[in-house]
Amino acid sequence: MTSEKRQPFLAFSFPEFRFFMGASFLFTVALLMQEVIIGYEMYLITGDPLAIGLIGLAQAVPFIGLSLVGGHFADILSKKKMLMVSLLGIMTCSLILHLAAKKLGNGDHSSSLQFIIYGVVFLIGGFYAFFSPTASALKAFLVPRHAFENAATWSSSAWQVGTVVGPGISGFIYAWVGFADTILVVIGLMGCVFLLLTQIKDRKIESPQQGNVLTKIKEGIRFVFKTRMLLYSISLDLFSVLFGGVVAILPVFAEDILKVGPEGLGILRAAPSVGALLTLMALSMLSITKNAWRTLLLNVAGFGVATVVFALSKDFWLSVVALFFTGAFDAVSVVVRQTIMLMVTPDEMRGRVGSVNGMFISASNELGAFESGVAASLMGAVPSVVLGGVAALAIVGTVWWKSRDLMGVDLKEEPVPSTPEQAPPS
Repeated sequence: MTSEKRQPFLAFSFPEFRFFMGASFLFTVALLMQEVIIGYEMYLITGDPLAIGLIGLAQAVPFIGLSLVGGHFADILSKKKMLMVSLLGIMTCSLILHLAAKKLGNGDHSSSLQFIIYGVVFLIGGFYAFFSPTASALKAFLVPRHAFENAATWSSSAWQVGTVVGPGISGFIYAWVGFADTILVVIGLMGCVFLLLTQIKDRKIESPQQGNVLTKIKEGIRFVFKTRMLLYSISLDLFSVLFGGVVAILPVFAEDILKVGPEGLGILRAAPSVGALLTLMALSMLSITKNAWRTLLLNVAGFGVATVVFALSKDFWLSVVALFFTGAFDAVSVVVRQTIMLMVTPDEMRGRVGSVNGMFISASNELGAFESGVAASLMGAVPSVVLGGVAALAIVGTVWWKSRDLMGVDLKEEPVPSTPEQAPPS
């Protein structure tokens, strides 16, 4: 039995990791609370679902546009200071939104509040483009290499619990104190995040300074494209979520296919998170580095199969079980992908590699929701989800064919093969 199996809380034996996990959890809760209530308030103002979609777009555009720059600075500047400055930027944006909502939150001025919301969300997306890759880079310096896998598991768990708690409590707080004061609660939580970050030592990696910003960014992209295990793992996540994700159109299944109403929709929406959380608890006691690549491919394939089962199911509880397994399979693939990133990325390049990964994730989430809606409107909900699940399986098959030599790689003992001959982006 490996040491990781005997020590499910191995990463938490390092104090800075405990502070970082607390900060990550509270930040996720705060950010998603704000996201939920902004969407709800915007719908009350406009009565138009498109206005909610534009909020996601307003945040995604600056995030995707600035992530590579944020990753570059995460590699050359103090990671602690980068996190704290970008967090203060996000808190300032939230404070502006609170003050605007206090002053303009009535029927006569709600249209003005609408434009302020879009502007604030846009700015938050810009600051988050610096916060996200820096947090990703810092994680590797908080625990030794032998605890990377356990740290990846608990990082995923903190995020997953945050995605449940944040939206779960946001509605209750909104109903209790209203939109403007719920934003104050968000700011308070982010203040706690700031305090936790002060307990982490400063990190700055001295890296070669040859070349300008664009050259350094290209180096990060080139590293991702020549490290096949890293490139394929990020690509698997992008395309499986892009084509196989069903969250965006769950209301269609709840209302028109399974006919279970809003109560059933809540259960359907929670099922993947429950599956992910239970799986992550199990992974904290196991090691999956020995056959990591085979494990990743099998679980992405399992995600595709569970997606097809959900699409074809006419029974509510079978649909719930299928969604449960989509979350469980996805949790394993996330842990494997994060472990690969931690293991194979050089310290001086973690910010830039993290920014590329963040762009892929953002693209898969935002474009995936858009693709699901368009496909469902063109061919119907069931055929579109079946096609998405089949597409995910086809992608797994293609990657398996191209990466058969990676099947026996042990992340803890062997270097990950690269592809020097593959041309990087120009």
